[in-house]
Amino acid sequence: MVDTAPPLAPPDTGDPLVAALANDLAGTFERVVLAYQDRLFTFALRLCGDRRDAEEVTQDAFIRAYRALLTYDTARIRALALRPWLYRITLNLARNRLRGRTSAPVALPEEHREEEQPVAPQLRARADHEPEQVAERADLSRRLAAALETLPPRYRTAIVLRHLGGLPYPEVATALRLPTGTVKAQVHRGMALLRTAWLEHDTFPLNNSEKKEHDDD
Repeated sequence: MVDTAPPLAPPDTGDPLVAALANDLAGTFERVVLAYQDRLFTFALRLCGDRRDAEEVTQDAFIRAYRALLTYDTARIRALALRPWLYRITLNLARNRLRGRTSAPVALPEEHREEEQPVAPQLRARADHEPEQVAERADLSRRLAAALETLPPRYRTAIVLRHLGGLPYPEVATALRLPTGTVKAQVHRGMALLRTAWLEHDTFPLNNSEKKEHDDD
């Protein structure tokens, strides 16, 4: 069973898309799909490691979300923290899909071409599309996927949400239903393990902001 109970947004924030959903659910939900389909697909792909599984998880996530919203009154929708809620539904569906597997592969399929992959800003090459740079970036993505696969699920999920999904810590905490401090500790520990798994690569692909953020707490 997938939990679709909505997390609540802080009272001082206002998401125009959430307000539009509250006013016209049927007419607005397509905008939600367009806004989040690529991000949720990438998230599901990192967790499932299979393009078809990720597509089905993403499609099912939107179906579950829409059905849940149909049962909410206007006030409940307006109080919804939409982005972490959608990630939470996707995460639960991905976990259900992976249940029974001995491991959770995250390597990108060959047919999922590099130019089709939405990647975190930290992983984007600044240079132009010279062939060697494209090949280097694709190799970087494959190596990162392989390194992520070695992490325990709690660390992998936290890192994917924070660094590849781009969610701020409070939203990661909401999606995972954990205290923000616990999430920060998981990301910090996971990054340390990921650096170790990166073997002898000279330049780690994710930036050092994580350590600074953790040390500033």
